[in-house]
Amino acid sequence: MRKGRPVAVIELSQNEQRKLELMASRPKSSQRDAQRAKIILACAEGLNNLAVSERLGVCVQTVGKWRSRFAAGRIESLSDAPRSGAPRSISDEKVEQVVTKTLEQKPKACTHWSSRKMAQQTGISDHSVRRIWKAFGLKPHQVKGVKLSKDPMFVEKVRDIVGLYLNPPEKAVVLCVDEKSQCQALERTQPILPMRPGIPERQSHDYERHGTLSLFAAYDTATGYVLGKSHARHRSQEFLKFLKEIDATWPDDGNELHIIMDNYATHKTEKVQRWLNKHPRFKIHFTPTGASWINLVERFFGKITDEAIRRGSFCSAHQLKKAMDEYIDANNENPKPFKWTATAESIFTKMENSLS
Repeated sequence: MRKGRPVAVIELSQNEQRKLELMASRPKSSQRDAQRAKIILACAEGLNNLAVSERLGVCVQTVGKWRSRFAAGRIESLSDAPRSGAPRSISDEKVEQVVTKTLEQKPKACTHWSSRKMAQQTGISDHSVRRIWKAFGLKPHQVKGVKLSKDPMFVEKVRDIVGLYLNPPEKAVVLCVDEKSQCQALERTQPILPMRPGIPERQSHDYERHGTLSLFAAYDTATGYVLGKSHARHRSQEFLKFLKEIDATWPDDGNELHIIMDNYATHKTEKVQRWLNKHPRFKIHFTPTGASWINLVERFFGKITDEAIRRGSFCSAHQLKKAMDEYIDANNENPKPFKWTATAESIFTKMENSLS
């Protein structure tokens, strides 16, 4: 009677059992190693190769292969041996040259390196240059804007305004106030073509100008309600008129009005200061110089620009005013406040990291 090849008996130590069980429970990214561990664990239960293959859904030859390897080399044998391949053709010195040039030099008459310019300078292919840049996280083609406030009271002002967002005073209204100047009434020279299946909305690139408006807005951080008024100019007269609108919209019922606004000259004129002195419930909080991003009304200005102004076509400033008023009215029908989550410390840490 013909007998088959003898099958290695698998017996595991306590340490091997534990390691294999850990390998078998690895996530999907390591399923190859996990499957091999499951094969050995099943073999250690005394199952033959056929029974193991049926349980795990692998072929009998695969079970036999890893049973034999484990019997000969234990757990270390379950890993794949290093594969052969072509030797690396780019030396460490050449890699260092590419990295150093990228970080410390610029190509002649250019602001930044391209992979082809670097390849010409170093004598390697542009594909190799791109691989080196990827390995070291270098992206010469990208630039990120950054502006740091030079306000000597930057830290104090950030803490003050963030405190109003995260922990506002009781029985107080916090309003973010600013003006969006130079809103242009642009009319496309040809009618806008509507969107069709597979075809986006189309509009001509050229336009006619029909004047500008300045949108004054006060954003209630607690409710998301927006008070908006449009004027042809944005002088201190218009700003003072808008402050009176705020005073009328939020009646004096004993609550303070905390106004967050920037350092624009029209906000600090003598006429405006006299009016504020006569209305002590208005508590003014100026944003740091060059840090308008901390004023939440800027987020509203971004929304109205994206959703109502940029893609519109307006034959007059009056039509632009009507579009902005309608957008604000629609917002106030179901207002939703923006949620500020950043603490003052997280802002300072992020700024420090941007400089490192």
